[in-house]
Amino acid sequence: MADLRVTIAGVEFQNPLIAASGTFGFGHEYQEFYPLSTLGGISCKGITLKERLGNPPPRIAETPGGMLNAVGLQNPGVDAFIQKELPWLSQQGTRIIANIAGNTPAEYCEMAEKLSDTCVDMLELNISCPNVKEGGVHFGTSCAGVEDITAQVRRYCKKPLMVKLSPNVADIGEIAAAAESAGADALSLINTLTGMRIDIKNRRPILHNNTGGLSGPALLPVAIRMVWQAANRVSIPIVGMGGISTWKDAVEMLLAGASAVQIGTVLFSNPKAPLHIVKGLNEYMTQNGISSVTELTGGIMPW
Repeated sequence: MADLRVTIAGVEFQNPLIAASGTFGFGHEYQEFYPLSTLGGISCKGITLKERLGNPPPRIAETPGGMLNAVGLQNPGVDAFIQKELPWLSQQGTRIIANIAGNTPAEYCEMAEKLSDTCVDMLELNISCPNVKEGGVHFGTSCAGVEDITAQVRRYCKKPLMVKLSPNVADIGEIAAAAESAGADALSLINTLTGMRIDIKNRRPILHNNTGGLSGPALLPVAIRMVWQAANRVSIPIVGMGGISTWKDAVEMLLAGASAVQIGTVLFSNPKAPLHIVKGLNEYMTQNGISSVTELTGGIMPW
């Protein structure tokens, strides 16, 4: 067996496969298919300071090569997460990443402070959610916004801090550099692209929110390009995501510069995808004489 261990911001993961926030909930449903220890880590459902009911339906729409979602960060709130979800998650033998989202810097900072006194292994600062009407996304679309919110949260966060970046920007390299300069320990990218679909029968948007976040295989080339660009601008680790469905996709993302990967939308169509990806990654490494998965990171060859 190849060595699949990776270390991100001082946290060791037993393999580079992380369940992406929003697609895995808090893991209860998926543990019926396999032990959650199969995964290197879980980025939990996005958490806000107070409970959110999310957007009104319809809030999911199928698209060619993926899906649109405008769930709107439905979650029980940070206190309920700490009291009800975290005790169970801490017993599952995998790393726990708390994904936090807010409408104001003060909300982000309060959550970071609360979670810093818990057993979570890392915080993922979600400043890139395109499916809520306020908060989140407006922090992540400018260098100044990214730098400001990251620096503020950094003062309250005692855990490793990973900043999740939006693809809805002009220069992902500049945004990545801004997060690094403000104290981010790692980056995760990309979040969903903003998209829209229209029901031609009633001439209305399919989603009640009008627009939503596009995810799925259609995103993969964009995600790989952006991870490659970010990796050429920063020295901190990158967790790559966006359209990863197979072990081959995961290898591409690692070669582009990611130290680990997150998978999301594929879990809806194939809940056992993590098993196939870990198996395929192991076989690929063995066949190519690669002893450690860390050798793949940034291993793209120039023309």
